[in-house]
Amino acid sequence: MFRLDHKHALVTGGASGIGAAVVDTLRAQGAVVRVLDLDDRADLPGDVTDPDVVARAFARAEAEAPLDILVCSAGIGFVGDILNTSPEDFDRLMAVNARGVFLCCQEAVRRMTAHGRGGCIVNICSIAAETALAERFAYSATKGAVLAMTRSIAKDFIGRAIRCNCVCPARVHTPFVDAYLARNYPGREAEVFAELSAAQPIGRMGRPDEVAALVAYLCSDEAAFITGAAYDIDGGVMAMR
Repeated sequence: MFRLDHKHALVTGGASGIGAAVVDTLRAQGAVVRVLDLDDRADLPGDVTDPDVVARAFARAEAEAPLDILVCSAGIGFVGDILNTSPEDFDRLMAVNARGVFLCCQEAVRRMTAHGRGGCIVNICSIAAETALAERFAYSATKGAVLAMTRSIAKDFIGRAIRCNCVCPARVHTPFVDAYLARNYPGREAEVFAELSAAQPIGRMGRPDEVAALVAYLCSDEAAFITGAAYDIDGGVMAMR
């Protein structure tokens, strides 16, 4: 079950964090995966906010075979409420987290429609799209956009055999978390890490591979009856608020 043999996938933001775990998991399930990331080591180095870069990356990814799967994982974080979020901060987050998803989904839908085989899109969203989180004003706005785009694509292209879903993690232990702790709590990293972990009812942060496993399922034929859905993977946060 959940095999992805002979499937061709593109993962944005696949050089680190959740995206890297998604790449490893899809490959382990048999998919051929290409990575679009700012990291020069990516298969397709480039910026998801640039439409020309995105178009070239998708063309290169389809050089071997038509695209079956897109996973949009590229994203950036920001801590701040509306008063300490500058217009530049807001625009930067919107550019990567929302515009990047728009451009990549647009290119994927265009190509999946053209080749007639349909396909699957999974966007990495967040519980921030569904509930208020302290000091996540701009980030929450971008993830709300991702959730809305996901449902809209699912609605508009269900007749073209294109499924579009998103996963909504709570706090996941990634390099972003470690960098945040080192920058804001030098010398107290372990203490604050424990506090952040305890904020999830299950008592710990999620792992990237756990999110990746859910993504792999949604990309598989076993999930063929699922579209327009938002799956919380949050250690009980949403259920126990």
